[in-house]
Amino acid sequence: MNPTRSIRNLAAVLLGLAVASPALADVTDPDWPCMQRKVPELSLAQVWAGPQLPATAGNWANDPDIARRVQDLSARRVPLQDAVREIKDFAASLPADQLMPKMTMLEQGLFDHMNAERSNIIDGITRYARKQIELATELRNEASQVDDMEDNKKTDPKVLSQRQDQLAWGTRIFQERVKSLTYVCEVPTIIEQRLYQLSKAVADTLAEKKK
Repeated sequence: MNPTRSIRNLAAVLLGLAVASPALADVTDPDWPCMQRKVPELSLAQVWAGPQLPATAGNWANDPDIARRVQDLSARRVPLQDAVREIKDFAASLPADQLMPKMTMLEQGLFDHMNAERSNIIDGITRYARKQIELATELRNEASQVDDMEDNKKTDPKVLSQRQDQLAWGTRIFQERVKSLTYVCEVPTIIEQRLYQLSKAVADTLAEKKK
């Protein structure tokens, strides 16, 4: 088979995948490309099993120490076990009358920060998927044009070669973006799981103090 026609067929397949995959993943959002169901935002009840957070917990950003800890603990580059240990050490350093207000502020901060980060990533995935569909459409059109050029005996061989190279390069870029998307689709779940574990660590420190 002509190698360029193989590329054209691949481009058509890629377009089909770009269009069909979202429908398989989430019928409520045709632009969602991941197999994981799209949940734009989390609720606190999904990750928090501790006592009801007081209204004052919402002031976490006004406490420099809590705000810094929220940033540090949320960072995925920090191993989860280290983050959990830091939470426990922080709780152990607090006076008894400060434990509940400080730890509930920490929990609210972790939830607000990580939930917002997760939502931003989900928005980015949707934009990325739309761009993939556009690229796949462009590839299919380009492949069709190259196919016509191959069938036309008047086509300049040099021009044809350039177009073939462009099509091959464009297809390669598209494939690399597909691989990247597969990884990115896991990130919202990774954030959610980390938030759950951090929240559990906070709740555990409060439960232990009640014993």
